[in-house]
Amino acid sequence: MKLRPNCSNLTVLSSFALAIALAGCSGHTLTGPAAVAEISPTSVAASSGMSPRGSVRFTQLTDGVRLTGQVSGLKPGQEHGFHLHEAGDCTGDGTAAKGHFNPKGASHGKHGDHVHHAGDLPSLKANSMGVADVDVTLNQLTVSAGPNSVVGRGLIVHRDPDDFTTQPTGNSGPRPGCAAIRAE
Repeated sequence: MKLRPNCSNLTVLSSFALAIALAGCSGHTLTGPAAVAEISPTSVAASSGMSPRGSVRFTQLTDGVRLTGQVSGLKPGQEHGFHLHEAGDCTGDGTAAKGHFNPKGASHGKHGDHVHHAGDLPSLKANSMGVADVDVTLNQLTVSAGPNSVVGRGLIVHRDPDDFTTQPTGNSGPRPGCAAIRAE
Protein backbone atom coordinates (compact mmCIF):
# COMPACT_ATOMS: atom_id res chain seq x y z
CA MET A 1 0.00 0.00 0.00
CA LYS A 2 1.45 3.37 -1.01
CA LEU A 3 0.66 6.34 1.17
CA ARG A 4 0.55 9.66 -0.69
CA PRO A 5 -0.46 12.41 1.74
CA ASN A 6 -1.04 16.04 0.90
CA CYS A 7 2.59 17.03 1.49
CA SER A 8 1.78 20.66 2.25
CA ASN A 9 -0.35 19.64 5.24
CA LEU A 10 2.10 17.53 7.24
CA THR A 11 1.53 18.81 10.76
CA VAL A 12 1.62 17.02 14.08
CA LEU A 13 2.49 13.39 13.37
CA SER A 14 4.34 10.79 15.35
CA SER A 15 7.87 10.16 14.08
CA PHE A 16 6.74 6.87 12.51
CA ALA A 17 3.80 8.50 10.76
CA LEU A 18 6.05 11.34 9.63
CA ALA A 19 8.53 8.88 8.12
CA ILE A 20 5.75 7.15 6.19
CA ALA A 21 4.28 10.47 5.08
CA LEU A 22 7.63 11.78 3.86
CA ALA A 23 8.28 8.55 1.99
CA GLY A 24 4.95 9.09 0.24
CA CYS A 25 5.96 12.66 -0.68
CA SER A 26 9.18 11.45 -2.29
CA GLY A 27 7.38 8.81 -4.36
CA HIS A 28 8.79 5.86 -2.38
CA THR A 29 7.31 3.64 0.27
CA LEU A 30 9.22 2.34 3.26
CA THR A 31 8.91 -1.43 3.16
CA GLY A 32 11.34 -3.02 5.50
CA PRO A 33 14.56 -2.96 7.41
CA ALA A 34 17.21 -0.28 7.80
CA ALA A 35 20.98 -0.30 8.27
CA VAL A 36 23.47 2.25 9.54
CA ALA A 37 27.14 3.03 8.99
CA GLU A 38 29.35 5.19 11.22
CA ILE A 39 32.25 6.54 9.15
CA SER A 40 35.58 6.92 10.96
CA PRO A 41 39.12 7.80 9.85
CA THR A 42 41.45 4.97 8.78
CA SER A 43 45.21 4.82 9.34
CA VAL A 44 45.82 6.84 6.13
CA ALA A 45 43.50 9.72 7.08
CA ALA A 46 46.20 11.97 8.51
CA SER A 47 48.53 11.54 5.51
CA SER A 48 45.62 12.34 3.16
CA GLY A 49 44.83 15.61 4.93
CA MET A 50 41.38 14.39 5.89
CA SER A 51 39.55 13.02 8.91
CA PRO A 52 36.24 11.69 7.54
CA ARG A 53 33.48 11.16 10.08
CA GLY A 54 29.77 10.78 9.69
CA SER A 55 26.68 8.72 9.97
CA VAL A 56 24.59 7.38 7.12
CA ARG A 57 21.41 5.33 7.01
CA PHE A 58 20.20 2.81 4.44
CA THR A 59 16.40 2.47 4.37
CA GLN A 60 14.63 -0.23 2.35
CA LEU A 61 12.08 1.16 -0.15
CA THR A 62 9.76 -0.63 -2.55
CA ASP A 63 12.11 0.20 -5.42
CA GLY A 64 15.58 0.14 -3.85
CA VAL A 65 17.43 1.59 -0.89
CA ARG A 66 17.54 5.22 0.18
CA LEU A 67 20.93 6.34 1.48
CA THR A 68 20.89 9.48 3.64
CA GLY A 69 23.35 11.14 5.97
CA GLN A 70 26.24 13.52 6.32
CA VAL A 71 30.02 13.19 6.16
CA SER A 72 32.43 15.79 7.60
CA GLY A 73 36.22 16.07 7.71
CA LEU A 74 36.54 16.15 3.91
CA LYS A 75 38.75 18.44 1.82
CA PRO A 76 36.69 21.66 1.54
CA GLY A 77 35.19 22.31 -1.88
CA GLN A 78 36.36 19.01 -3.35
CA GLU A 79 34.77 15.79 -4.57
CA HIS A 80 35.64 12.43 -3.08
CA GLY A 81 34.98 8.95 -4.38
CA PHE A 82 32.32 7.17 -2.31
CA HIS A 83 31.80 3.44 -2.73
CA LEU A 84 30.18 0.42 -1.19
CA HIS A 85 32.87 -2.26 -0.78
CA GLU A 86 32.66 -6.04 -0.51
CA ALA A 87 33.64 -6.45 3.17
CA GLY A 88 32.76 -4.52 6.31
CA ASP A 89 36.34 -4.59 7.60
CA CYS A 90 37.84 -1.14 8.29
CA THR A 91 41.11 -2.23 9.87
CA GLY A 92 44.31 -0.42 8.92
CA ASP A 93 44.19 1.63 5.74
CA GLY A 94 40.72 0.43 4.66
CA THR A 95 41.97 -2.06 2.07
CA ALA A 96 40.56 -4.91 4.20
CA ALA A 97 37.16 -3.76 2.88
CA LYS A 98 38.28 -5.33 -0.44
CA GLY A 99 37.02 -4.12 -3.84
CA HIS A 100 33.78 -2.45 -4.87
CA PHE A 101 30.63 -4.42 -4.18
CA ASN A 102 29.80 -5.82 -7.61
CA PRO A 103 27.42 -8.82 -7.44
CA LYS A 104 26.62 -8.68 -11.19
CA GLY A 105 30.23 -8.41 -12.40
CA ALA A 106 29.63 -5.08 -14.17
CA SER A 107 32.28 -2.56 -15.19
CA HIS A 108 32.99 0.41 -12.94
CA GLY A 109 31.05 3.53 -13.90
CA LYS A 110 29.04 6.47 -12.70
CA HIS A 111 26.03 5.86 -10.45
CA GLY A 112 22.92 6.28 -12.58
CA ASP A 113 24.61 5.31 -15.86
CA HIS A 114 23.50 2.16 -17.64
CA VAL A 115 26.60 0.17 -16.59
CA HIS A 116 28.18 0.45 -13.12
CA HIS A 117 28.94 -1.58 -10.01
CA ALA A 118 26.14 -1.82 -7.47
CA GLY A 119 28.70 -0.24 -5.12
CA ASP A 120 29.34 2.82 -7.32
CA LEU A 121 27.77 5.67 -5.36
CA PRO A 122 27.53 9.35 -6.30
CA SER A 123 30.67 11.27 -5.29
CA LEU A 124 30.69 13.19 -2.03
CA LYS A 125 30.77 16.92 -2.80
CA ALA A 126 32.20 18.76 0.18
CA ASN A 127 31.09 22.32 0.88
CA SER A 128 33.48 25.06 2.01
CA MET A 129 33.44 23.58 5.52
CA GLY A 130 34.40 20.06 4.33
CA VAL A 131 30.89 18.65 4.86
CA ALA A 132 28.85 16.65 2.33
CA ASP A 133 25.20 15.65 2.55
CA VAL A 134 24.04 12.36 1.04
CA ASP A 135 20.51 11.60 -0.19
CA VAL A 136 20.24 9.10 -3.04
CA THR A 137 18.14 6.09 -4.03
CA LEU A 138 20.16 3.01 -4.97
CA ASN A 139 18.16 0.67 -7.20
CA GLN A 140 20.55 -2.30 -7.32
CA LEU A 141 20.74 -2.81 -3.55
CA THR A 142 18.67 -4.10 -0.65
CA VAL A 143 18.88 -3.92 3.12
CA SER A 144 17.07 -7.26 3.39
CA ALA A 145 19.16 -10.42 3.43
CA GLY A 146 20.28 -11.64 0.03
CA PRO A 147 23.04 -11.29 -2.57
CA ASN A 148 22.50 -7.52 -3.02
CA SER A 149 22.28 -6.66 0.68
CA VAL A 150 24.33 -3.75 2.04
CA VAL A 151 24.50 -5.31 5.53
CA GLY A 152 28.01 -6.51 6.33
CA ARG A 153 29.56 -4.44 3.52
CA GLY A 154 32.04 -1.58 3.87
CA LEU A 155 31.43 2.05 2.99
CA ILE A 156 34.58 3.87 1.85
CA VAL A 157 35.36 7.58 1.52
CA HIS A 158 38.27 8.08 -0.89
CA ARG A 159 40.79 10.93 -0.94
CA ASP A 160 40.33 11.76 -4.63
CA PRO A 161 37.41 12.22 -7.01
CA ASP A 162 36.18 9.21 -8.96
CA ASP A 163 37.00 9.52 -12.69
CA PHE A 164 34.20 6.99 -13.46
CA THR A 165 36.28 5.27 -16.16
CA THR A 166 39.44 3.71 -14.65
CA GLN A 167 38.79 0.02 -13.99
CA PRO A 168 37.97 -1.31 -11.53
CA THR A 169 38.03 1.56 -9.00
CA GLY A 170 37.74 4.96 -10.69
CA ASN A 171 41.25 6.02 -9.61
CA SER A 172 39.89 7.46 -6.35
CA GLY A 173 43.08 6.99 -4.35
CA PRO A 174 43.57 6.04 -0.70
CA ARG A 175 40.75 5.24 1.72
CA PRO A 176 40.88 7.78 4.58
CA GLY A 177 37.33 6.98 5.77
CA CYS A 178 35.55 3.68 6.33
CA ALA A 179 32.43 2.25 7.94
CA ALA A 180 31.07 -1.25 8.44
CA ILE A 181 27.36 -1.35 7.58
CA ARG A 182 25.23 -3.03 10.22
CA ALA A 183 21.53 -3.84 10.45
CA GLU A 184 19.58 -1.50 12.66
